[in-house]
Formats: sequence, C-alpha cells, structure tokens
Amino acid sequence: MKLLTFDEERDFPYYRHNPRLSKGVWLILLLLIPVSYICYILFSFDELLSSIIFCMVLLVPLLYFSNWDYKLIFQRPTKNEIILAFLMFVIYLAYSLLMASVLEMFQLMPTSPPVSSDITFVSLVSLLFSMMAEELLKFIPLMFFMRVFFKYTNKRNLSFVSSMIIVLVFFAFLHYDPSSTSIASVLLLQGLGSLVEMYGYAKTKNLLVPYMSHLFTDAFSFIIIMMGL
Repeated sequence: MKLLTFDEERDFPYYRHNPRLSKGVWLILLLLIPVSYICYILFSFDELLSSIIFCMVLLVPLLYFSNWDYKLIFQRPTKNEIILAFLMFVIYLAYSLLMASVLEMFQLMPTSPPVSSDITFVSLVSLLFSMMAEELLKFIPLMFFMRVFFKYTNKRNLSFVSSMIIVLVFFAFLHYDPSSTSIASVLLLQGLGSLVEMYGYAKTKNLLVPYMSHLFTDAFSFIIIMMGL
C-alpha cells in the first residue's frame, strides 16, 4: 500500500508535442536563460526587483508559447504533494549536512558563506520569485532535451533520465565561482542535491512541488543565517 499517491494520468509536457513547440520557440526559451541572468545582475541594486525580473523573463514567455495553459506546468498542490515537498526538503537538508562534512574534510567547502547582515526580510520575500526562476532554469532545458531524446528513442523514461543528468550538471555549474566554490562542491550540493527535487517533479509532474521544496530549503537556510546560528 502506497503511503503517498499521486495523479498517474499526468504526463510531462512538450516532449511528444503535447503541445508542440517549434525549434524557433525552443531557441528563444533557451536564450532567455542567459538573458534572465543578465537582468538579475543588472537590477541587483534592488534585491526584490531583480528576483521578480529574473523569474518573469522566463515564466511569461513560457506561458505565452504554451497558450497560457499554466496547467501544463503547475497544478494546485494536493495534500500528498505538499507532504512530498516537505519530505524532499528534510532529505536534502540531511544530505547537504552530510556532504558539507565530507567537503569540509577535504577543504572543498565554499570559502565565503553568507553572513547574517547580508540576509534581510526582503531577501526572504525575494526567494518567492528567485526560487521559481531557478526551477524554470532547470525545467526549460529539461523539457527541451527530453523532447530531443524522445524524438530519437521514443522512450519516455530514458529520455527523462538522460535529460535530467544534463540539467543537473548544468545547474551545478551555474553556481560555480572559482573564487569561492569548488567543482566538487557545486556538483555534490547543487547538482546531485537537486536530484531530490527532480524526483518530486517526476512523481507529480507539478513544478510547484520541487519549487516548494527548494523554497523551504533556502528559506530555512536564510532564517538560520539571520539568527546567527
């Protein structure tokens, strides 16, 4: 007997032309990823504004090209999905603490962690938008590569797993900064660590599930930092 059940009728969007996105549309969506980062940096003088723009640059075009059918991406979270998101947060927290210990042992941890003065209430509000942007940064290439792999293999699960590996490595290196991080730290924490959220999306086909888990994680970290713990 399954403790948590989910809608088995849901499927991943786009990969089998459900709906169809043209090559030109995919190119635009992929190009918007670096554009969103540039906008985030340009408006970094206002933390909340930069996070909103970071999110909207990705979300609005994606919804537009999906004929505003938001249910392709988001569903109202069920009780089981909220529980799953919380469990994913707990699992990632335990995993990150373990990996932090291992990385610290080999002196591979980031050298400049945030301090309490860097985190404010506005930082917490900004997470509502920046965490959605980060999920879209994974979601858009995930669906693109899944479409490409499915076109040549006609195997859904293989296409998802292959796409996921590419996206996890890509997401890891988005966090790489030679001055303060190591390749090992980003691959293990942001890369492999995001496998938990990918699992949540694969089970529910609802991007709000990994979003909630990601939001719980970063909000918890920010609160701990604000408290000086």
